[in-house]
This record gives sequence, C-alpha cells and structure tokens, in this order.
Amino acid sequence: MRIISLLSLLIILVSCKEETKQLKILQTGTYKALLKVNDSVNLPFVFEVLSESKFQIFNAEEVIFVDEVTYRNDSVFIKPPVFDSYIAAKITDTGLEGSYIKDDLNRTVPFTAVYGEIKRFETVDKARTDVSGIWEATFSPDIEADRYIAKGVFKQDNNKVTGTFRTTTGDYRYLEGVLDGNQLKLSTFDGSHAFLFTATVTDSSMQGMFYSGNHFKEPFSAKRNDVYELPDANNLTFLKEGYEKVAFSFPDENGNMVSLDDDRFKNKVVLVQIMGTWCPNCLDESKYLTSYYKNNKNKAFEIVGLAFEYTKTEDQAFANIQRLKKRLNIEYPVLLAQFGTASKVSAQEKLPMLNHVLSYPTTIFIDKTGVVRKIHTGFNGPATGDKYTEFVNEFESFVKDLIQE
Repeated sequence: MRIISLLSLLIILVSCKEETKQLKILQTGTYKALLKVNDSVNLPFVFEVLSESKFQIFNAEEVIFVDEVTYRNDSVFIKPPVFDSYIAAKITDTGLEGSYIKDDLNRTVPFTAVYGEIKRFETVDKARTDVSGIWEATFSPDIEADRYIAKGVFKQDNNKVTGTFRTTTGDYRYLEGVLDGNQLKLSTFDGSHAFLFTATVTDSSMQGMFYSGNHFKEPFSAKRNDVYELPDANNLTFLKEGYEKVAFSFPDENGNMVSLDDDRFKNKVVLVQIMGTWCPNCLDESKYLTSYYKNNKNKAFEIVGLAFEYTKTEDQAFANIQRLKKRLNIEYPVLLAQFGTASKVSAQEKLPMLNHVLSYPTTIFIDKTGVVRKIHTGFNGPATGDKYTEFVNEFESFVKDLIQE
C-alpha cells in the first residue's frame, strides 16, 4: 500500500513538472498587434511587455497600462483596465495568435502579434500632402438615417499623422498612423474599441472608410475648413416641456435605492453623469471628475453616476461598476440605471424628462435648489487638445459660480 502511495506521489510530481515545463511566458519587448477587420484589412497597434504581468499599449500620446495578465500552459490572457473585454492568445515562437473577445456582445476578432515589430503602419511613398489642420467631415454621407457630422483635427510630421475626429457625442480618442503617398491610415485600440480609418487624400479632400472592429464599417468624406465648428454641446440635450427637474431612483452596489431627494444631495450643486463602464469617452470624463471631486467634495458639491450597462446580468453590471470605481478611486456613487442593453432609447425611457439621450456621457448640472442649469452632451477628452482645455476651464468656472450662489 505504501509503495502504491509513493508511486502515486511520484506520478503527481512528474505531472506537475510537465505542466510547469509547458507554461510559456511572453518575452519582454515591443510587439506589433493586428486585429483582422476583414480578409484584406488589418487594424494595427503597438504594445510593450514590461514584465510577465505588466504591459503598456500605445496610441499617439496615450499610454495604457495593463496589469491583469494570466498564463495557462502555452496561452496568455490579457485584460485591459476597466473595460469588460480581453485578449486570449497562444504564445508562438514569433509572438501571439488568438482573439480579441467581448463576451457580452458575442464579438470575437482574430488577433496576432509579432515580437520585435515597432512600426504601427509601414510606408512605401513620401507623403504627397500635409493633412495638418481642421477637416469638416461627414460619416455615412449617403444614408440620411445614419449620417452624422464630425470635426477632424490632425498633426503631421513627415509621414506620421496623429489626431482625432470629434463628433457631437464625443471623440474617437487618440488616433495614430501615417500618410503613405495619398493613403491615410489611422488606428487606435484602447481595450474597449478598436478603430481604423483609411482614406484617399488630396490637398483639400478625403474619401475614406471607418471600421469599428470587424462588426461595423461606414464611409466618410471630409474637406478642409479651418473655421469649422461643431454645434454647441450645451444645446443638444434639454428638459422637455412640462418638466422642471431631473428625478430618478436607482440602486447602488449595496442594493440601496438612491435619489436626488436624499440628504446627501440637498442644498448642494449636483452633477449627474450619464455613462457606462464600457465607454472610453466616459472613462476620460470619469478620470477628470474623480480628480475634481476629490478637491471639491467639501464645497457643497456632489456627483452621482448613472451607469447604463450592456452586460447581461445585474451581478456582472455591478462587478463592472466596482472595477471602474476601484481602478479610478472614484469616491462618488455610481448607480446601476440599466443592464442588458446600452440602448439610448431605453436610457431616455429611464429619464423621460430629457428630450433624448444622445450620447454617453451626458452631464447634467443641477444647482442648490434642484434646478437644471445646463446639460452637456458628450465629452471632449485629452485627445482633443485645446478643446479639452477649453472644456476644463468652462466646467470649473461654471461649477464654481454655482457653488457660490
């Protein structure tokens, strides 16, 4: 019996040793990743492995730090911060082969990465023009129901191009790419969204295609217009006739129903943030609001977030909210307003006093008497440069005046 036990122990030890041998760890260094948009189009981005459990993803001036990395035999699982998505890939001799996955949306994009590659896009020709400046853009120009306007803002240095497209609902964050001859190529990957823009460019025009992962694409056109401006974000969303105030009652992570009638909000300036944990523009706004709140929470000022989550279960929705709050050290309450869909139509039904929910995020400014003083649609994040600075200055001045009333 003792001999059998010793043999069993020996077999277990050998098995464990074999599993340890099979465990592969990524090499430190730079990788070029490709997401397969379709059979002929790939969306590239560059990341660096700092250690076996720490990565960083590069998009123009943005660096996204990743520290949720696990290994299993010959595979690695990479979960970007905050967002509910991940990369699952087999470690090969040259890099990685696998998928970028969003389980709740049933989306999978083929993913590969090559070790030692540092160029996001390859170039063959010198740039034939300079796209630096402002561009008046229209997406889905030939379909009225899908059409929307945007403002392109770009900088070019030889072949390299950086910038973003701003829309009435937010921006496409940090875009990075090249102008190869007359072919513009820009991409970004932030863990939630994978965007690719391609276009044929002249001195004064662009004709191109916008890809969001492998599930959506639409054409766009643009023309130079140095004085072009989008509609004022403060005038797009408003209270419908017959309504004077915003009212809601949604649960927090402890199951407590929270409303603006609670003592916490009485006789204070209140900011209501309509958002989602899956939304990159909301993440940018949440980072800013978190910092502002820490410095001003003792000045008769409060923030409350209303999360509209597409995840399928309430438990997972609250888990995503908790993950966001922990990552950003958010101290203000974030309530679960909706789960199972991020539909803006459904969101407006939860807030019927609004003419619509046009964008995540949307921010409602309420004075000490409960009167809505302003509603700001969308968010111009750090990728928009001067527009972000303009927003910060306007925000802080407006809130300061409300607090002092």
